[in-house]
Amino acid sequence: MWRRNWREQLPAILAGDWDIVTIGGGITGAGILLEAARQGLRVLLVEQRDFAWGTSSRSSKLVHGGLRYLKEGKLLLTRASVQERKNLLREAAGLVEPQSFAFADYRGRKPGRWLFSLGLTLYDWMAGQRSRRYYPADEFLLLAPHIERAGLKGGMCYGDAKTDDARLVLRVLQEALAAGGVAVNYLAATQVLRTGGNADGVELLDALSGAIYTIKAKVVVSATGAWADDLRQNAAAGPKLRPLRGSHLLLPAWRLPVAQAVSLMHPRDGRPVFAFPWEGVTLVGTTDVDHGTGMKVEASITPDEVAYLMQALEFQFPELRLGLDDIIATFAGVRPVIDSGKADPSREARDHAVWLEHGLLTVTGGKLTTFRLIALDALAHCEPLLPRQHRRPHASRTFRQPEPLPANRALTAAQAQRLQGRYGMHAAELLAAACGGELETIAGSETLWAELRWAARAEAVTHLEDLLLRRTRLGLQLRLGGAELLLRIRAICQAELGWDDQRWLAEEAAYLALWRRHYSLPPRETIPDWRAGGAAAPRPITK
Repeated sequence: MWRRNWREQLPAILAGDWDIVTIGGGITGAGILLEAARQGLRVLLVEQRDFAWGTSSRSSKLVHGGLRYLKEGKLLLTRASVQERKNLLREAAGLVEPQSFAFADYRGRKPGRWLFSLGLTLYDWMAGQRSRRYYPADEFLLLAPHIERAGLKGGMCYGDAKTDDARLVLRVLQEALAAGGVAVNYLAATQVLRTGGNADGVELLDALSGAIYTIKAKVVVSATGAWADDLRQNAAAGPKLRPLRGSHLLLPAWRLPVAQAVSLMHPRDGRPVFAFPWEGVTLVGTTDVDHGTGMKVEASITPDEVAYLMQALEFQFPELRLGLDDIIATFAGVRPVIDSGKADPSREARDHAVWLEHGLLTVTGGKLTTFRLIALDALAHCEPLLPRQHRRPHASRTFRQPEPLPANRALTAAQAQRLQGRYGMHAAELLAAACGGELETIAGSETLWAELRWAARAEAVTHLEDLLLRRTRLGLQLRLGGAELLLRIRAICQAELGWDDQRWLAEEAAYLALWRRHYSLPPRETIPDWRAGGAAAPRPITK
């Protein structure tokens, strides 16, 4: 993907004029890069931090149609989402995986069996499948043990999907690079350049070398998500973004064992909360509150959000008696939604939006699941400004089918499929690069040691946090961010990245400090006692 020492050729890589410069290295920007490159356009993506650094590595990891959007009348959004989910399950097996959801039916609780069944009937019809089934209480408890039994009448199971969101971004970027696109991380767009008031280029700052580059382009696209207003010239006059924070907890799978995803309505405010198996741990989420700390500071879970999610777990899994000591890690992401002035953040629409202001095309909002449709819509808005002589029909697939992996006794069939889903055409190279013992799984995760080596060698890793929080997810899956593994990881990084002892020690210290600030629990004395009824729903920030 990215050759060793590739940044040394950055001036040559950036030379010349471009058809499109896309600012933002999340799933939306990656999707635009892929679709534009496949149309024969000369397209560049730049990201001021790391690929998937923002929302696209901090989502709820679900590839879903948005069942709750049916309640809000978002039929077209739901239909588009379930169709894209179907495509991703087919094309990216091992990266996008089926996930069954279990929703318990309790006496006196909403929404009730018949209303919920009606929504699922419509959901399945849009997807062209039948995944729903109602179970009586005794059978449902076999599917979702440890849940509250008092008042349980039964429960409904239905199908959706999940993914590793950061790896999904990397897989899309891989396809885009193979199609001729260019993607550079740690390259910030400091200024949108304009001629006659219209955007026609960007000024770029290399965060590593300090070099400044001036790039000319026919179209400048801002795909910076919740940060989009920073680049807009008239952000106050046009549509305005409302950044909403969603926070999550991660617990050991043995401590919160769920084979199905267990979904419930929070006892405080009726918002959906879920717990599901993900990458060797159990993920619990999510909150939905106004993010009032500003976009310059990395998002973190708040004490009220911790108590809110723990209260939901206590409500649904009382016999497990879960506590703060059970939490491995936390993470929080900021979703970009268009502000319509609703008092309840959860009721803001999740549709994407595209608008053109003085030559700058801004695309924001939307869902992880529909990134391909968002990219195609953005390019349709760019069409009048782009050359037509090299345009090609839209590809019918997002991902090309990789060649089968050679037989390897060290891998199970599930592990082989997982590698193909995440690494596509490079999965065989990853296996070939593995050193002794590196096809073993890292305890507490589903990650192979070989994945760390391959990421360091070929996936534009610049900092240790890139490797442990996004190329792999060990920083979320292991206690203390995987501190016990750092000695072995050091040997891989020094061999593949050429880091000397001084560089390693600086990277290690920076990573551990970052993990403590943004991926661990807040100070325990600040977290309300949810068992004593002190955990109110996180209050939205007053606008």
